[in-house]
Amino acid sequence: MERFFCLELLLGKEKLERLQKSFVVVIGIGAVGGYAAEALARSGVGRLRLIDFDTIKITNFNRHLLAIEPNLGKLKAEAAKERIALINPRCDVEAVTGFAAVETIDGFLAGGPDLVIDAVDSLNPKAQILEACYQKKVPVIASMGAALRTDVFSVRSGDLFKTSGCPLARELRSRLRRKGIKKGIFCVYSDTPAPKDRTPVLNAEEDYNRGRKRRKMGSLPTVTGVFGLTLAHQAVRYLTGDLSLPKPT
Repeated sequence: MERFFCLELLLGKEKLERLQKSFVVVIGIGAVGGYAAEALARSGVGRLRLIDFDTIKITNFNRHLLAIEPNLGKLKAEAAKERIALINPRCDVEAVTGFAAVETIDGFLAGGPDLVIDAVDSLNPKAQILEACYQKKVPVIASMGAALRTDVFSVRSGDLFKTSGCPLARELRSRLRRKGIKKGIFCVYSDTPAPKDRTPVLNAEEDYNRGRKRRKMGSLPTVTGVFGLTLAHQAVRYLTGDLSLPKPT
């Protein structure tokens, strides 16, 4: 296929065909997940399920790939589906508007995905997603905290239980250990501690009335973009057989 000619030149026909037969679920189509989803589409992934409950708002414009004037107010998952149709029209994209919770995650993971990318930025839903993937033995790559980070060169990949410098990863480890999960979660994270002199503010744009009130934190488009592209890069490596993810035990 001419659209993926350069990919085939680099990866070879067999690996490209593996990507085209792959089914990936991306949960969270925000500043990180938006980049990940688009990079997967540009890598020839054949089927995507994109999940987000939120709409595109004016405060997203500093970092969201999908945040352009015509998309203001659109559901993020729908906007991503429309964009991917312009990039890779042969990609089968399912846009799901929903919030990650105990009662929805089984549906999100239905159909036997080859991989899940967790790009959710809230602690409780993220812990529930990772626990469900672990229990169901669904391969997952999770994003840790990209907000408040300013150094793109500190972005790393590895086992969640061996990370350092990320408060979100620390909280997740604690929660997952209480569930008997002590290894087997692959993640993208920054090993440079976030500054402590940046005070989050309540999110006045929150439009999903569930759980704790979420807070806005400062973020750079370069850092969130690198997180998203690193997620997609590791996903492509896994789907083509060039990366082994830690196995649930």
